[in-house]
Amino acid sequence: MEQVVNEMQNQKVADWGNYPVVEAETVRFDQADQLQVALGKPGEVIAYGNGRSYGDASLQKRVIMTRSFRSFLSFDAATGIVCCESGALLAELLEAFVPRGWFLPVSPGTKFVTVGGAVAADIHGKNHHVEGSFGAHVLALEVMRADGSVIRCSREEHPEFFTLTVGGMGLSGVIMNVTLQLKAIESAWMQQQTVRGSRLSELMDAFESDEDWTYSVAWVDTLAGGDALGRGLLMRGEHATAEQVQGRSVGAGTSQMKINVPLFLPNGLLNRGTMKAFNSVYYHRNQQPVRERLVHYESFFYPLDSIGNWNRIYGRRGFMQYQFVLPRATGRVAVEVILKKIQASGLGSFLAVLKLFGEQESFISFPMAGYSLALDFPVCFEVFKLMKELDAMVADWGGRLYLAKDARMDEAMFAKTYPHANDFREAIALLNGGSTRFSSLLSNRLGIT
Repeated sequence: MEQVVNEMQNQKVADWGNYPVVEAETVRFDQADQLQVALGKPGEVIAYGNGRSYGDASLQKRVIMTRSFRSFLSFDAATGIVCCESGALLAELLEAFVPRGWFLPVSPGTKFVTVGGAVAADIHGKNHHVEGSFGAHVLALEVMRADGSVIRCSREEHPEFFTLTVGGMGLSGVIMNVTLQLKAIESAWMQQQTVRGSRLSELMDAFESDEDWTYSVAWVDTLAGGDALGRGLLMRGEHATAEQVQGRSVGAGTSQMKINVPLFLPNGLLNRGTMKAFNSVYYHRNQQPVRERLVHYESFFYPLDSIGNWNRIYGRRGFMQYQFVLPRATGRVAVEVILKKIQASGLGSFLAVLKLFGEQESFISFPMAGYSLALDFPVCFEVFKLMKELDAMVADWGGRLYLAKDARMDEAMFAKTYPHANDFREAIALLNGGSTRFSSLLSNRLGIT
């Protein structure tokens, strides 16, 4: 058979945190038959989209690069149902469909995620408490299995395969295309309300005082201590109507990157001193207890996307994000104790994001009804020690860690904190006939494959 795979090469591969970095054989394709040829070669393999997960969920000795497989296949302008190949970015969907009055049903904090990756991780957004995770809006999938066959699945057709693929971390096969229900909007603008909380309890009170807002997220100052522990800013939002935009371009397109970090900055540039100064300026520039304004969806959903390669700020050692969720019953107390623990360690998180979630939706879906806190730490020995201690606290309070952000959780922690971990492991093994053909460093580490 003629070799039709576009490109195979060995190269260093990492995800967004730049930790870990692995030597891998990468395979690129833009046609289904090319992928079938690639899968004919034995060995463990995992799909890799745009590298925006933070840990090792899309890393393996051999990775299938999906970005070249990104065509739009169909769109129904009356219903907002789109079908596209899995390598398409959320950014490409936004660019194509916001001017036509359609938005993503769920979006993470970056638009540079592939649609296939969004399905595999069952990503969540600022609206999880109202509209659920990404998978709730996926209507159908086509997935290529290890033997090169393609299965079309949905909640009605091969539902067990669909269930194991949405949130399945790429372990059921390579997602080929996705049929997605978009959300109708009237403009590209957001009505944003910013609420200032002088301590963690005020922030959480603001979250719980009005849960009817579709979107809500809070920035938390992890370095403020004493009575100001957990102070921050809660941003809430709704899509603005055509009437509310008052003459602005209703379907304004996406904005371009404004800043780029061309090189890795020196290790240690982000330290407790620089972070504390930044946090103080950021918090105090918002003097009003409540502020309302009209903002473009770019600045509301994707503030960090305006900084190209912002992950290089952490230096070549990279960074890890520690994102956990805790049940609502324990969340208020537990988050405060965890913040105190981080402060006592002498380490600080440059970026800390708090969200309120709704119920869990899939086998190993991350969200549960409660509070989620995401924390970014530069990679160093002390951070590994701290995270191990935080693991025990999160587990004891009934919480869990986000697989798409994880690079170091152990198998015991996974089994303890994900109630369906064993069911998922057994179901994946049964689905794949006992084969571990589709596996990642994450699934190997957690004992899933």
